[in-house]
Amino acid sequence: MAASAEGTAGAELPVALCLSGGGYRAMLFHAGALLRLCELRWVQRLDLVSSVSGGSIVAGHLASQWDAMIAGDDLSQSYRDLVLNPLLSLSRQTIDMPAVARGFATPGGSARRVAAAYGKHLFHGKTFQEIPDHPRFVINATNMQSGALWRFSKSYARDYKVGGIEKPDVGLAEAVAASSAFPPFLSPAILRFSPDAWSWRGADPRMQREPYTSRVVLSDGGIYDNLALESAKRCTTLLVSDGGGHLSPTPRPQDNWLGQLRRVLAVEDNQVRALRKRALIDGYQRNSFTGAYWGIRTDIENYHLADALPCPYTEALRLAAIRTRLASPSERDRFELVNWGYAVCDAALRAHVDRSLSPPTEFPFPEVAL
Repeated sequence: MAASAEGTAGAELPVALCLSGGGYRAMLFHAGALLRLCELRWVQRLDLVSSVSGGSIVAGHLASQWDAMIAGDDLSQSYRDLVLNPLLSLSRQTIDMPAVARGFATPGGSARRVAAAYGKHLFHGKTFQEIPDHPRFVINATNMQSGALWRFSKSYARDYKVGGIEKPDVGLAEAVAASSAFPPFLSPAILRFSPDAWSWRGADPRMQREPYTSRVVLSDGGIYDNLALESAKRCTTLLVSDGGGHLSPTPRPQDNWLGQLRRVLAVEDNQVRALRKRALIDGYQRNSFTGAYWGIRTDIENYHLADALPCPYTEALRLAAIRTRLASPSERDRFELVNWGYAVCDAALRAHVDRSLSPPTEFPFPEVAL
């Protein structure tokens, strides 16, 4: 069964959408981009949605509502009602610090609290076996035991070193909580499986035993790949939405252990994202694949579109500086993040994918613009 599971995981798919990490900031930015993809009917062309961390909140909820959304008479309005509005509602809830405060005493306790909040506000007990087969949704986390990428999907839960479980009965809330288990306070997320559930073995025989197969210790997917590109590397068209934050210079870095840890994690995250982005842009330029990248720190004027929505670069940088947390932003920031994701996604698609697409007439929330 190893070959069939690996074949399913590695099959080539034409069009992928990759959603980066970045807490609520990225979640709302991606939610705006997806609204524009719905309006342009590009969302129906997707074969794969790969996500990490804050992007997985959007992807998981999109997966849970996909069939109902597609069945609606007005796709854009169905998306607003079924996906965007619940995400906006979630963003009014601060769930990270309460989860830390109540779950700090037990290993994995904070992640369980986050999963409970996701379940209450978005997923309501839905599992991967209740989402559509197409497009394929892959929610990525990092396996802290093997150091490899852990992938959740309807077809499999797997790590190429340890192995995989076909058709896992895993809750969407638990998978998204693992994908967004920001270290150190929301990490790890601990999932338990029966050792007999593993239907195919991975690449490292040293890990074909407990506790690797019975107690899987996961953390934020952005540790391994903050642009969610790894699961989409066989796709021929890559649409990449990057809501990752901005690493600001600091003249006096903190010298206490916790402050140093936070700064080191931020530097490492920034470097990994930069390397992934460079490889992505190089792939576009070499025609290894087609598609478009748009980021929360992008200057929209770089797309050279006279009819792009007006988005001052200084405001984009301000939004990018919102902290990577599951904490409620201001009401204005909430709507501006959606507007910004919508506008820059539109500009990227029309500049690099299809110049015949019609420009938007206004922001999703024109009362706040940008």
